[in-house]
Amino acid sequence: MIGRLTLDQLRVLTTIADTGSFSAAGRRLGRAQSAISQAVATLENVQGVTLFDRSGFRPVLTDLGRVLVEQARRVLAGAARFEAVAAGTREGIEAELAIAIDPLVPTAAFIDSLHALRATFPFLPVSFSTEGLGGAERRLRRGDAALALCTLLPSVPDDVAALPLLGIDLVPVVSPAHPLAGLDRPVTADDLEEHVQLVLSDPAAPDGPNYGIIGTKAWRFVDLARRLDFLLAALGWCRMPEHLIAPYLADGRLVGLAIENDPARVTGALTIYAAHMRNHVFGRAGSWLLNDLQARLA
Repeated sequence: MIGRLTLDQLRVLTTIADTGSFSAAGRRLGRAQSAISQAVATLENVQGVTLFDRSGFRPVLTDLGRVLVEQARRVLAGAARFEAVAAGTREGIEAELAIAIDPLVPTAAFIDSLHALRATFPFLPVSFSTEGLGGAERRLRRGDAALALCTLLPSVPDDVAALPLLGIDLVPVVSPAHPLAGLDRPVTADDLEEHVQLVLSDPAAPDGPNYGIIGTKAWRFVDLARRLDFLLAALGWCRMPEHLIAPYLADGRLVGLAIENDPARVTGALTIYAAHMRNHVFGRAGSWLLNDLQARLA
């Protein structure tokens, strides 16, 4: 019962709309036509509306009736989801799965995993947010996300469980119109000191851990796409994920920089983790997603 409505009345109404007549609806629902007529009459009387025009050979939905049929479909779909989520929790599936992702994380495999997750757990509510650098970890700590796909700099905190998914190579690049591109040799720290480095930064901790910064002239960005715009406009140089800039290197819109004694070469690739708080236990869906991501990115 929903106030003075019942789901059964709404189901009768939508079935009549689907089958085209009271008698056909009765056959589909396994009821006598008189029972179908009574359910409709009760619904009309209780709501004080006319759902069917009965002046012809067979009842026809009124304009209001057609509108309310669509509303009834939404209510029935919501009730079905309600029941499915409740049933899923009894089977060990999370009531909701909230995910946060850092800007450096490649999205292709993650998108494929989300499609597969939806197919496997069709009634699982999933919420998703993209964050600036460091934002996914903060959402974990606030309890706003159960799973974060992120970097963890300078190291994995003790209270976070982190599954390494893949390493990201950050390649130093510059526009061919930038002065650094005209040097016919590896660039030095002194060369870079004269030019702006475009840095991806954590907006909540701009002075926090940095990766591969050389020099003091840094312009800081939260948005990876906006930083790319500035890079292509020859306003500075930066390190970009190799998978993102491959097309730009191929068509000449960007060129690689060889940096003499580059400190980033010592630290190697940047690790992307699937992270969650150690005191959080995943249900079936979260565990399935972790395994699927690991398999796709192996």
